[in-house]
Amino acid sequence: MVMARKKKEKEKDILDQILDTINFKGLTQDEVVGHDGLIKQLTGKILQRALEAEMTEHLGYEKNSAVGDNSGNSRNGHTEKTVLMENQEATIEIPRDRNSTFEPEIVPKHEKRVPIFNDQIISMYSFGMSDRDINRT
Repeated sequence: MVMARKKKEKEKDILDQILDTINFKGLTQDEVVGHDGLIKQLTGKILQRALEAEMTEHLGYEKNSAVGDNSGNSRNGHTEKTVLMENQEATIEIPRDRNSTFEPEIVPKHEKRVPIFNDQIISMYSFGMSDRDINRT
């Protein structure tokens, strides 16, 4: 039992495995956290994948699956949207369905800010921070 537990602790989780594929040597601060840096790119791609997964769950079948033929609802392209996060923004494509019944949760319709970011702003206000204080963080 103890041996199995030690082995599990040494195994890398999926995020560590992904990060191991990136060569961080020589990257500058701007390349990591800058305007078009790695963090912005990763955040946008993660949001995009999460939205696609939400659409798959909503429709009940994988993209390009024959199961969706004549199902009454199907994918219908994307709408570009810029979302605001802590100190940056990312442009993502929100998937659409033919019946317009898809309501994304990760990035809700008509929202410019990711909900987690909204919660952070509300908590900052509740701690008495001013707009100026929040803009500096």
